[in-house]
Amino acid sequence: MTVDDRFTDSPFQKADPAELTRFEVMDGPVSDWATDFSHMDEQYAENAHEIWDDLRGRCPIAHTERFGGAWLPTRYEDVQAIAYDTEHFTSRAIIVGNYRPPLDLAPVGGVPPISSDPPFHHDARKLLLPAFTKANVAKQEVTTREFCHSLINAFEGRDLVDAATEYAMHIPIRVIADMLGFPTEDTPRFKVFVENALEGINRSPEEREASTEVLFTYLLEQVRDHIDNPRDDLTTYLINAELYGQKLAPQHVVGTMALLLIAGIDTTWSAIGASLWHLAKNPEDRKRLVEEPALRATAVEEFLRAYAPVTMARLVKEDVELGGVEMKKEDWVLLPFPAANRDPEKFERADEVVIDREVNRHAAFGLGIHRCAGSHLARMELRVALDVWLDRIPEFSLAEGAPMRWSTGQIRGPRMLPITIG
Repeated sequence: MTVDDRFTDSPFQKADPAELTRFEVMDGPVSDWATDFSHMDEQYAENAHEIWDDLRGRCPIAHTERFGGAWLPTRYEDVQAIAYDTEHFTSRAIIVGNYRPPLDLAPVGGVPPISSDPPFHHDARKLLLPAFTKANVAKQEVTTREFCHSLINAFEGRDLVDAATEYAMHIPIRVIADMLGFPTEDTPRFKVFVENALEGINRSPEEREASTEVLFTYLLEQVRDHIDNPRDDLTTYLINAELYGQKLAPQHVVGTMALLLIAGIDTTWSAIGASLWHLAKNPEDRKRLVEEPALRATAVEEFLRAYAPVTMARLVKEDVELGGVEMKKEDWVLLPFPAANRDPEKFERADEVVIDREVNRHAAFGLGIHRCAGSHLARMELRVALDVWLDRIPEFSLAEGAPMRWSTGQIRGPRMLPITIG
């Protein structure tokens, strides 16, 4: 089989409805976060830290019948235990929803390597690591910095901007588009792809499958363009990569591209936005970072700890007892790394943002085998975004009376962030 033959047909395979276990969509208000939580609730998006603190004190592993049954651990030790336990928990689906994917999706999953189980996971992840070394990430810094300046240039003459949609969002979109070799004119579509994948889980399976097909069709178009016009980027690398002596399966190539596009954008967009939100609310921290640029790298780690955007999910492989609860096969388990990062048993002054915190072994990039392969890239983007903003806009605050909104779902960050500048 030639490279071209692999991508003649679409690698997007529609699931057989008979193989899916579906559950009724439950959209009503939460009655008790300990027994009826929903990470899709607007109150969860706005008050997640308070909810985790409450649960940690009275019900550290919460449960809900929504999504067909799901668990929410809030202590660092429980999140860590699940993240490292690949014997009892599978990664074949990492986004909680109202249907379970087929069992035979493991060990590869739909978006490898983050959806993959051992031993396949190790080899699939190893393929990606060369693209995300510190040396390769450093090559992206100059263009990232220039792009951040161009975004700020567009604010000239204005005293009110949306730091989420006019700044934070665009930085990872441009970086990931450049790395994958996608046309810059397509970047407005990426925001839609992200929102469909991560904030649309309460839609019907048919709606979700349709939006996924749109995404995979687009990615397949990019693959075919790269086959016709090879260039030095991550898409061409994946097309030509080999695993176990063979070229990657088309679903593997396109699934990994989907992972890089969705996760690479939303996580960093959210981290940049949350950091700017904190600085807009806390003038002393803002002034200190303006006056002490050398402190910014340390502050970045604290922002990652305090406002970690990512919650992953697992499915229970076999019945297991953990933290005093009995988890059943095929239950969902959310892994809220942000909640783990605010556990007072793990961190001193856990509920405070200490921008000069010296010891900071946070879990913002995950724990266990699925620790984020792109952590160097995310750190660079966050650091550069804050550098440019603080150097160009040293005075800013939250706009009074203007609506602010946090995203719902498994990635938490500002979606509307009106800021007064100057």
